[in-house]
This record gives sequence, structure tokens and C-alpha cells, in this order.
Amino acid sequence: MASDSNFVQAAITRFDGHYDHWSMRMENFLQSKEYWQIFEDGIGAPTEVEALTNAQKMEFEARKLKDLKAKNYLFQDIERPFLETILCKETSKDIWDFMRKKYEGTSRVKHTQLQALRRDFETLKMNEGESVMSYCAKTMETSNKMRFHG
Repeated sequence: MASDSNFVQAAITRFDGHYDHWSMRMENFLQSKEYWQIFEDGIGAPTEVEALTNAQKMEFEARKLKDLKAKNYLFQDIERPFLETILCKETSKDIWDFMRKKYEGTSRVKHTQLQALRRDFETLKMNEGESVMSYCAKTMETSNKMRFHG
């Protein structure tokens, strides 16, 4: 069971401010866990709990539990500086929508990110004792990030 827990930790991508990459991987992860529907539809709060049948109450409670689990994955994934901005959000859908609105790349933000990546690319140098493969990997990583941002 511990190895399964390690797999989940390894599967989740930590949010580092690059929303486009993170959201793509996180959406895929949440779909594989069958939680993505909660992010699209929300939990759908009933108007009056007393008027619900037992089956409807059980379904609502199941959606709330699924939402709580999805929210837990988001909390595991988001670093403290980013986490503090979403703590007041009630549901996982609220968190996802807020993250999209706040961090989704506008053209100005993407341009700034590209400038930073270009600076990183131009200042890359091979360190003392570093293998050629390691240096090539760093170069390709920066190049791929640039390509990802257009």
C-alpha cells in the first residue's frame, strides 16, 4: 500500500506557477481517478435538503465526498504561496476556476515567460564535472518549455 501512495505522489505535478503545463497534467490525473466530472459540473448544492429522497441525499453525499477527495489532491499539489490564495474556496470546482482565472497565461504573461526562458537558454553553460548528457538534457528542457509557450 505504501508503494501505491508513492505512485500517487509521483503522479501529481507540483504547481510552480506554470498553469498551462500543470493544468494539462492535473486534468489527466483527475480524469484517471474519475474526479474530473466534479470539476466540470460541481457538486450541485440542493435547494432544500429536507425535500430530498434518501437516494438523492446519498448521491449528494457521494458527490460531496468525491469533491473533498479531489480538493485534497489539489491541496497536495499546490505549494504554500499559491495555496494561501485558494483556502477560502469551498469546492474543488471553485479552486480550479480560480486557478484558471488567476494563472492561465495571457499573451503578456506568456511573452514574459518566454523572455525569462530565452535568458535562461542564453546563459546556459556546462558546469565543471557535468556530463554532456546532463547538459543536453538541461538544454532540451529549456527548449521544450520555450516551444510549449509558442
